[in-house]
Amino acid sequence: MKQSVKKILGVAAAAASLALAAPASAETKVGFIYVGPIGDHGWSYRHDIGRQAIEEAFGDEVKTTYVESVKEGPDAERVIRKMAASGHDLIFTTSFGFMNPTLKVAKRFPKVKFEHATGYKRAGNLATYAARFYEGRYVVGTVAGRMTKSNVIGYVASFPIPEVVRGINATIRAARKVNPEATVKVVWVNSWYDPGKEADAAKTLIDQGADVILQHTDSPAPLQVAEQRGVWGVGQASDMTSFAPKAQLTAIVDDWDKYYVERARAVMDGSWESQDTWGGIASGMVALAPFNAAIPAEVVAEAEAVKQAIVDGSLHPFAGPVVKQDGEQVIGEGEVLDDGALLSMDYYVEGVEGSLPK
Repeated sequence: MKQSVKKILGVAAAAASLALAAPASAETKVGFIYVGPIGDHGWSYRHDIGRQAIEEAFGDEVKTTYVESVKEGPDAERVIRKMAASGHDLIFTTSFGFMNPTLKVAKRFPKVKFEHATGYKRAGNLATYAARFYEGRYVVGTVAGRMTKSNVIGYVASFPIPEVVRGINATIRAARKVNPEATVKVVWVNSWYDPGKEADAAKTLIDQGADVILQHTDSPAPLQVAEQRGVWGVGQASDMTSFAPKAQLTAIVDDWDKYYVERARAVMDGSWESQDTWGGIASGMVALAPFNAAIPAEVVAEAEAVKQAIVDGSLHPFAGPVVKQDGEQVIGEGEVLDDGALLSMDYYVEGVEGSLPK
């Protein structure tokens, strides 16, 4: 009997030893919340490419999930909360309007790590990140200023937040540097993704004389209208050449892949910390699609030189003088708008027509 007990205890101890030796599941769960469909071929599409980069980098060590077409507001909080409660270790919320909902949920789930794109509110378990899209738009503005014949550049805009306003202002500052007669006309659609509204806005701008169409909305609709109407256009967030092979001058490409892989790795190895990241062309977060072969070689060379100057720091898109639409000088020669001023930009600069919605 004693031998039987000893044998049983020995087996149990061995089993316990094996259980302790066996590693617990190392799978890390990473979730994404998208404001648009992953098939928008723009903003949400590029974030989802970043999600796939995590899967490619870590294989079975990571499981990723996503929820697409989430409206900004109360619905976003519900979706983020549900994801946080379902065992996710890291959650990326990828639209400005998700900021407050993300903060609320982060406070309720202190063990979950959160990252919010384009926002400014942080917490111990909530980081923020964005890209300096205005750098890419400054390069594009150089091309648009050279390519326009009507001196009217059309801009399909989403919401009047600083990120979008910066892009408009960077575009016209670059365009006027090479073409002082250039102007920008803006149509606000109050949506990130609405192909119908975006297309109508592009048509309106072309009817008002625009022969180059830019956008800060997420579908290829404005570019497709440019193709149909025989004017130039610029892709948004990804290379949209397939939608407008003749019209696309280039595209601003958002590249989140490296950032997403690094932040997932930080959670996995325990080094993750709340921080703010604002990368640009130099970091690889902002890139440009190949230039249209129809652009004169000297214009391409000029744009490439502008891009390189931004990378090496010899050119800043908002180096003074910076002058508001009404003539008020914000900063003078030899000064540069700092990040705080850029992040709170709420005015048009010279060359933009119309009033900025409040």
